[in-house]
Amino acid sequence: MSRFIALLTRWMVQALRAATGLAFAVLMAAVLVQVVGRSVIGASPVWTEELARFALLYLAGFGAGLAILSGDLVNVDLIADSLPDPVPFVLRLLAAGTTCAFALVLIGPAWRYVSIGVRQTSPALGVRMDYIHFSILALLLSLALFAGLRVIGMMLGTSDGRAEARPEHDS
Repeated sequence: MSRFIALLTRWMVQALRAATGLAFAVLMAAVLVQVVGRSVIGASPVWTEELARFALLYLAGFGAGLAILSGDLVNVDLIADSLPDPVPFVLRLLAAGTTCAFALVLIGPAWRYVSIGVRQTSPALGVRMDYIHFSILALLLSLALFAGLRVIGMMLGTSDGRAEARPEHDS
């Protein structure tokens, strides 16, 4: 079971990192075109603002699952970690379980939201809005998946639910 979870996690992390990077690259390109357009030409293309907003939505949608997996979402560790054991572990487990449950509850309404976008197009780019609204569904699916995997890891004893130790956090 833990081998399957590790394989699924590795594959999803790679896919979401690539998608997050692509969304960030699109965001940077759109903003660059905006800035150059305003600075050099005196006016930027109308579509750049819309594209930047859509890229930002996808950046958040793909990055949220990665953030919960690594423990980088906003967290109040100071209070929880000062409490006696096993309270911090229980609080982290409760937080991950609640996040997973909340995301799962919202997947149905998010799907309906995406399907409404089939009948709409964005004003500047002319893109069907279901492609844009999908970013919300991606966010909820990745949150549910990675919060659920965190709960499973904590229940199996393979994780304590703490943020991953990385060199940039040790300052």
